[in-house]
Amino acid sequence: MNIQTLTVGPNATNCYIVGLEGRADAVIIDPGDEEETIRAALHGREIAAVLLTHGHCDHTNALYGFAGVPIVMHPADEIMLRDNEWSLAAPMGLNTREKPPATVFVQEGSRLNYAGLEITVMHLPGHTLGSVAYRIGDALFTGDTLFRRGYGRTDFPGGDFGQLRQSLRRLLRMEENLRVYPGHGAATSIFEERGD
Repeated sequence: MNIQTLTVGPNATNCYIVGLEGRADAVIIDPGDEEETIRAALHGREIAAVLLTHGHCDHTNALYGFAGVPIVMHPADEIMLRDNEWSLAAPMGLNTREKPPATVFVQEGSRLNYAGLEITVMHLPGHTLGSVAYRIGDALFTGDTLFRRGYGRTDFPGGDFGQLRQSLRRLLRMEENLRVYPGHGAATSIFEERGD
């Protein structure tokens, strides 16, 4: 499995392109901005799906460029693709261009297969109501739930620190060898974040 990390937009959001060697397709996780940069990094590969860890604008601002492919998210955050207040686009003065709707809704334990990748979904509310992580092999894409030496804010609409604390406890009980690919900042691992 090949994981490309692109840092896009004014909030330095991590956008990931994940694919298998030798395949002509890949998935995009959190196209936060700079559609042309993301497309160039695909090197001609087809987009099998776009996976959203949550609906905030800094993770979805390039989504308008990927209409027509499956757009995957938790239904609790779907409002953020339609409402610029909930997505924080209006308060942050970011792109308020209309986004295509989500077409695939996931829940805790949902299993997906795109671009030959077996993907398992964890529902991790706290940063937003519909925050999720995607597990692909020994990689865990956590959005803004878990960062290297940190975690997401809970003072935005739908945020809840009690829920976030429970979600973090779930993550930190997972296998220590899992690599964590967060929504911002450097990659880490469950072992590193436990701080044992």
